[in-house]
Amino acid sequence: MLVIILLLILGSILVYVSRFNFQPVSVNLGFTVFQGIPLFYVMVGSLLIGLVLSYLVYLVNAISNSFVLRGKNNEIKKNKEEILELTKRVHQLEIEKEKLKKDSGIEPRDSNAL
Repeated sequence: MLVIILLLILGSILVYVSRFNFQPVSVNLGFTVFQGIPLFYVMVGSLLIGLVLSYLVYLVNAISNSFVLRGKNNEIKKNKEEILELTKRVHQLEIEKEKLKKDSGIEPRDSNAL
């Protein structure tokens, strides 16, 4: 409902602006000249072209950001796998340490030691 209200307000503004800007102008586009085009059409055309160009710049930026994020996600996944492997290795070394303690019969002197 809010979108419809905003579109009606925008349409009303465009109608108001078009009422007072209908004098013909000539538009030079490089080697081509268009004559007798109402000023309002030039205004709306330049607004639409600006919107399309800004959307394209936004789209390129969004695609670039998605590639960067994908690379970061892959790096995080790789690091999590490395942490898991290192945790497994630490656990195996702790088990070997306990086995060596039992085999040698040496008790640790400090009971608070790791």
